[in-house]
Amino acid sequence: MEYQDYYKTLGVDKKATNAEIKKAFRKLAKKYHPDMNAGDAEAEKKFKEVNEAYEVLGDEEKRKKYDMFGSSTQFTGGQNFDPNQYGFGGFSYSTGENTGDFSDFFNLIFGKNGFSGFASGAKNSARDIFGNFGRSKPSRSKYETSMTIKLEEAYKGIERVLNLEIDGQSKQLTVKVPSGILPGKKIRVKGEKIGLTNADIYVKIDVLPSAIQLDGINTKSDLSIDPWDAALGTSEIIRTLAGKVKVNVPKGIRSGKRIRIPGKGFKDLKGNVGDHYINIVINNPTNLTDEQTKLYEELKKLEEEKVTS
Repeated sequence: MEYQDYYKTLGVDKKATNAEIKKAFRKLAKKYHPDMNAGDAEAEKKFKEVNEAYEVLGDEEKRKKYDMFGSSTQFTGGQNFDPNQYGFGGFSYSTGENTGDFSDFFNLIFGKNGFSGFASGAKNSARDIFGNFGRSKPSRSKYETSMTIKLEEAYKGIERVLNLEIDGQSKQLTVKVPSGILPGKKIRVKGEKIGLTNADIYVKIDVLPSAIQLDGINTKSDLSIDPWDAALGTSEIIRTLAGKVKVNVPKGIRSGKRIRIPGKGFKDLKGNVGDHYINIVINNPTNLTDEQTKLYEELKKLEEEKVTS
């Protein structure tokens, strides 16, 4: 079994006051809370460790028992030991059992029912501070609909009123689309706002196609230029979601080449910003005048002479 150094987990001294322990716990619990780290397994692990540490150090009786155990063993955090080799009467544990949210080490000292401390032990635990994470909630009805917006509206955010029919009743739902939402994402609106008790409405966001295309959080668009501009180089004004940008097209560029404009792509809900990419398309002219045809013929002749020389 691994010895858990709860003081180290919370980053406090063994002589820390209850107020210091509580302050450290609140800071770490907020940092690693699952609502702020969706899908992050390491953060979820840290959250459980912090929660367990405060379950012990935030309760006077548990802390005394833990300190007594620690002073008698002199173990350090992470050290492995076999409880049966140290003659600690009354302590027993078994692996392979479902011990809830707490470690075998916790259950060694406080028993499998140590989890009840949330009700009668440490105050202001993660559940007290951050709500009902981990507890079962009453089931809520779920209604789904969709809304189509422009890419510029997804970038800047928009407020839209939807007319819905739910359970045979006409409802008007105001949806606030945050800036930076990506296609396919859903916005949850509490049904109570339109008179529906114990219900949620999920609005899926679809984005219309446009000249500016979305690629993750990067954006891209085509730039059509004439052959002489491709050969000699030019400058063009490009429209991006972040505004118009002047871009220098290097001489000798080929069709299909891309020019990157850093930081002018899409900005998502977390503040991450992509780049904008310009795809070069060389536009060969049609309906040439006689003079233009003669110039092309001369260019062709010069190119052939260069190759054979």
